[in-house]
Amino acid sequence: MSTLWQTGDDEWKREPEDRSNLDKSQGAERVNMAASVSPLCSSFRRYTGVLRLCTKLDARRQFVHRSATRQAATVISGTEMARQVHREVQRDVDDWVSRGNLRPHLSVVLVGSDPASHTYVRNKTKAAAALGISSETLLKPSSISQDELLELIYRLNRDWRVSGLLVQLPLPGNYEVKTQTRRRALLSSHTEHINERAVCNAIAPEKDVDGFHVVNVGKLCLDQRSVVPATPAAVWEIIKRTGIQTAGRNVLVAGRSKNVGMPIAMLLHTDGRHERPGGDATVTIAHRCTPRERLKELARLADIIIAATGIPHLIMADMVKEGAAVIDVGINRIQDPKTGKIRLIGDVDFEEVRKKAGFITPVPGGVGPMTVAMLLKNTVTAARNALVH
Repeated sequence: MSTLWQTGDDEWKREPEDRSNLDKSQGAERVNMAASVSPLCSSFRRYTGVLRLCTKLDARRQFVHRSATRQAATVISGTEMARQVHREVQRDVDDWVSRGNLRPHLSVVLVGSDPASHTYVRNKTKAAAALGISSETLLKPSSISQDELLELIYRLNRDWRVSGLLVQLPLPGNYEVKTQTRRRALLSSHTEHINERAVCNAIAPEKDVDGFHVVNVGKLCLDQRSVVPATPAAVWEIIKRTGIQTAGRNVLVAGRSKNVGMPIAMLLHTDGRHERPGGDATVTIAHRCTPRERLKELARLADIIIAATGIPHLIMADMVKEGAAVIDVGINRIQDPKTGKIRLIGDVDFEEVRKKAGFITPVPGGVGPMTVAMLLKNTVTAARNALVH
């Protein structure tokens, strides 16, 4: 019996066991050529062929980086995965425009002067331009009234040139209330005047690329096709593209925010056979009222841990079971004690947890880039939906 090997030019060749049989079937000239090749070179060709085959079969996992240590986790590069999504979105945009349709357009309303919000918006519009999506940023002062903001949203809803629309959250007053609760009484009267829920519901559902409108949230909970919020969509896409199994697995979602934790839990626990397929996982949600010891117990049972709390290093190594997948959604700005500079860390103790986990996302370079990519994917979807509405 002979062995099959795949060569570098993708042709299958047979490795002969009997040189005389080869001579009879293929001629003396080919035998002489084969005999002139050293065993070392022959082995190298076989190795190269198999290696190239494996590379092709594993191409969809090019965004994972395996650590040198066997026990260490596979680090999922959100940056590399986002590039893959960008290429797909760009092809969709080119195809859409080539059919004579209007180029997708994203309008972003940015209220106030929060540096982080300005950075996020810059990243979104820069990425949009690179993919052929036009965009605009409408800057408004933090003193804007709710009525003025709603009127701006209604105008953009009526503008047929706008495919997707979002208001960057948190709004100034809501941000201050959440981060300065001890000084709440000292805040000026204009800081709490805008209702975020009213703002989100004012955006037309078909243009709501953030997926925060109550109609889109309701459809998500009912397993219907809808615009999925960008960050939960990013987490779900990371899990699927990495090949992490969810059906029947235990998942812990740390964080219950309506824009991140709750939608992630909905995506992962719902039925995979429904209109909007879910992950068929057994999902537990932990939050600020979950005792620390109980959180540890739940985490140790989880096959997948998704941390979205905004608490630096909440998830430690002693809370993670061997081989678990850990997705870190947290973005926390802390001052580096050595350099004095501000740096980003997640909700997970990355360096320690990676020694036990099977998969892990870094911060930065994990969920963040994928969130922007999924937002742009939502924008293209909104442009297509505009024809229906």
